[in-house]
Amino acid sequence: MLLRVLGSAAGGGSPQWNCGCPVCAAVRSRARLARTQSSVAVSADRRRWFLINASPDVRAQIEAFPRLRPRDDRTTPLQAVLLTDAELDHTLGLLLLREARALRLYTTPAVRETLCAGSGILRTLERYCPVEWRAVTPGADLALADGLSCRAFDVPTTKRDRFGTGADHGRVVGYRLTDERSGGTLVYLPGVQSLTPALRGEIEGCDCLLIDGTCWRDDELVRLGLAGRTAREMGHLPIDGPDGSLAQLPSLGVGRTIFVHMNNTNPVLLEDTSERRTVEKSGMEVAMDGLEVQV
Repeated sequence: MLLRVLGSAAGGGSPQWNCGCPVCAAVRSRARLARTQSSVAVSADRRRWFLINASPDVRAQIEAFPRLRPRDDRTTPLQAVLLTDAELDHTLGLLLLREARALRLYTTPAVRETLCAGSGILRTLERYCPVEWRAVTPGADLALADGLSCRAFDVPTTKRDRFGTGADHGRVVGYRLTDERSGGTLVYLPGVQSLTPALRGEIEGCDCLLIDGTCWRDDELVRLGLAGRTAREMGHLPIDGPDGSLAQLPSLGVGRTIFVHMNNTNPVLLEDTSERRTVEKSGMEVAMDGLEVQV
């Protein structure tokens, strides 16, 4: 199984267009550090590819990855899109895929409801191309292609339901992907508020974990005067702190841990910060756009 990190930043990318925080200023001065919004592509055979989340940067992300580009006609290697939630930074890219002959979309019923009755993204997309919806049931195995399967798992959150659909179960999920030939396992979890016992069970022993790295500190945005809520209050477990992900993850026996979905304010985005050095000394990694992981 090969996974390509198409985008490693949280919503808004890095630097964020309307932000002049110290991290954004530093990234602007070093263009190579810029990151697009969170999404990955995964394949078991290097021919059929599945996107997990479709960011607003999806066109540029596909162009940057030759394996996802079309052949001579308009046949592409893209088989389907899987969604972890209905957030705009994970779903707006669906509208940019409207030229597809057809689009297969895997979501939970709760996410589909939000995309239809809430944001309206799915209803708009259906006016441009046929959409084949496949229901994702947390806890149930799902065959994506020969040699590649996945299992979604529910990620509890108290994050505000912006569109008021009322759905709770399945509003946010992670995915555990398995290469049926090699037995390799990979967990993609770009949004997590708390490592509950159930979530720890989904992560434990996987070969590779790509996990929410939105904020370094819980009060990161509050300290900068950019928000009035903590990372946890916005649905994200901070990296640092006695009960942050950096302290909790080593006990789970994961082969390789990579932080994704970093907010534009997070100092780990910069190569020369003490926060980045702390992550690297722990044996964990910070994703960059274009990172490839073989499991």
